[in-house]
Amino acid sequence: MKTNHRIALIPGDGIGAEVLPPAQQVLDVLGRRHGFSLSYTSYDWSCERYLREGAMMPADGIDQLRDKDAILLGAVGYPGVPDHVSLWGLLIPIRRSFRQYVNLRPVRVFAGIDSPVRGAQPGEVDLVVVRENVEGEYSEIGGRLNQGTAEELAVQESVFTRAGVTRVADYAFSLAARRRGKLTSATKSNGIIHTMPFWDELIAERAAEHPGVTWGQEHIDALAAKFVLDPARFDVVVASNLFGDILSDLAAAVAGSIGVAPAANLNPEGEFPSMFEPVHGSAPDIAGQGIANPLGAIWSAAMMLDHLGHPAAARDITDAIASVLAKTDTRTRDLGGTATTAEFTDRLIELL
Repeated sequence: MKTNHRIALIPGDGIGAEVLPPAQQVLDVLGRRHGFSLSYTSYDWSCERYLREGAMMPADGIDQLRDKDAILLGAVGYPGVPDHVSLWGLLIPIRRSFRQYVNLRPVRVFAGIDSPVRGAQPGEVDLVVVRENVEGEYSEIGGRLNQGTAEELAVQESVFTRAGVTRVADYAFSLAARRRGKLTSATKSNGIIHTMPFWDELIAERAAEHPGVTWGQEHIDALAAKFVLDPARFDVVVASNLFGDILSDLAAAVAGSIGVAPAANLNPEGEFPSMFEPVHGSAPDIAGQGIANPLGAIWSAAMMLDHLGHPAAARDITDAIASVLAKTDTRTRDLGGTATTAEFTDRLIELL
């Protein structure tokens, strides 16, 4: 029987609604080729909904998503709605309720896209940032006191648990074993006295269980510099929530455009749906013009197919992305071309 996957679509704001339809088109092409189907349910959860109804999603939003096989998200963000409102009202509740503790961000320099980094050559830069996604520096513990006075203060607590660090470390080591066998751990244990030494100790513990992987650690400041000076040296990089967030955006810029970068929020055990989203934001300055780059959403859709058990279909997509960039002059404006979102998508589907 043909496998059917139930996909939740959350277009969100801005160009989110413009990049998800191209991803759906590509998914449907691959479904016909590889013998699976996808049924979509769309949700209007967004900053515009927040302005209209006072909440990014309804009170039972998590329950509405629970029976889905995966979630495909466009982008979230809208003028007049603070970013912490949109993040804590939608993305973080989904990530934490569904234990999406791995944020996976692959980075490649494709032929046909000029990296701003001289030494970043196509075929040489191919790395993955594995970011811990549900604890770390992005905790809810803390608060503000004496607001509006000279004694005002803010306290933000980081939370690192043995279970949380161990599971993301095991995922990263296992991924490195399937790739080139190299792992780098991002740390700052020379300056952060409690959480980062704890992180280092647990990474070393898990390394002993993965003897086939060569590993080392780098302080985050030096690591950021090496991402620019010698990005080809890296294979899998595992990092805490904050460090991984920063490194993955830096790596996407090294690759030439954040508009191409995908991301996956994974519950590796498959107990809950995982969520896939392009790294770029909602880009309200170009929304509605039909010029958004759909590659981040399309590559995210490929990651979704791989997670759902269709690795050959996922490779078809990434191969087509590589081909359209290397073998044609079709480019959206952020990549120096003039193609519209629809024109770029049509060309990609031709290559598929």
